Amino acid sequence: MTPSTSGVTELLGEVRGGEQAALNELMPVVYQELRRLARQHMRRQPRGHTLQTTDLVNEAYLRLAKLQQPDWTDRVQFLAVASRAMRCVLVDYFRRRRRAKRGANPVRISLNEGMAVSEQRGAEIIAIDQALSKLAALDPQKGQIVELRYFGGLSVEETAKVVGAAPITVKREWARARAWLHRELGPERAG
Repeated sequence: MTPSTSGVTELLGEVRGGEQAALNELMPVVYQELRRLARQHMRRQPRGHTLQTTDLVNEAYLRLAKLQQPDWTDRVQFLAVASRAMRCVLVDYFRRRRRAKRGANPVRISLNEGMAVSEQRGAEIIAIDQALSKLAALDPQKGQIVELRYFGGLSVEETAKVVGAAPITVKREWARARAWLHRELGPERAG
């Protein structure tokens, strides 16, 4: 069953109004969309990643539920915030793994090529997150566009709606932001 846009918007308004029960009603309605978003995030992860799609959805839900003043006005904006929460979950996951690699978890049973690739990919994800944070500090709109398009998988039209710009502006800023990130990350990381 596809949730109606008005039904989701109504529930989001109730959540904004402080009704915790509305968040519990909202999640089953948008769960499939959250799983689609999580699958999109997980496709960019290294093979052998131990975090599963369901885990990512659940962790993102917990972060969304903790928000004191959610400002979601519609489905697209909610999904953008959910995508950001998923990105944060993944970055935190790789930071914990990196800390563990540096001594917090000294027991290591084996090291194979798949794990080495996974650790390298984890470092790339952290580098992309840091570069995106730097871009957002320089130009918040470009940072938001990259987050929505790359991490959130939103279309140009959906992104334009969230950032309040024309689709042609989003296309132009998306191209500029990708070029900036390519320079920032260098050719070996920007791929």
